[in-house]
Amino acid sequence: MNLFVDLQIATEAKQLPDADQFNTWVRAALDGQRDRAEVCIRLVDEVESRELNNTWRGKDSSTNVLSFPFESPPGIAVDLIGDLVICADVVAREAEEQSKPLLHHWAHMVIHGTLHLIGFDHINDDEAEEMETLECTILSRLNIPDPYQSA
Repeated sequence: MNLFVDLQIATEAKQLPDADQFNTWVRAALDGQRDRAEVCIRLVDEVESRELNNTWRGKDSSTNVLSFPFESPPGIAVDLIGDLVICADVVAREAEEQSKPLLHHWAHMVIHGTLHLIGFDHINDDEAEEMETLECTILSRLNIPDPYQSA
């Protein structure tokens, strides 16, 4: 697969995954779904996450990952599938609260967000089950346990 990941670091948070890890996780999510893809991943602090979540989802709180799928104009083919905005502080806090290894939770958030970029969703129960099953399958291939099981 031809993949380009534009990684933007706009946070002072520590213990961030490296570019190779982000590439591995996006590639795993897109395996069998796309031959070519370009994704922008922006790592942010809670202030930026909250502002974006409020603007785009009407929720006045920071969140772990926001997905912004890209739709090209008709007749124009591009590899860009969209942008992910991930709040490093929220991901770290959730990993601790859920007693999960930090890198495992990062992998889950990147895979979850990437699947949103290519059309997967969890609005209704059937969609949620399909998306969660796919996430678990992808994570399993990376030797990461089911993130939906309680620790």
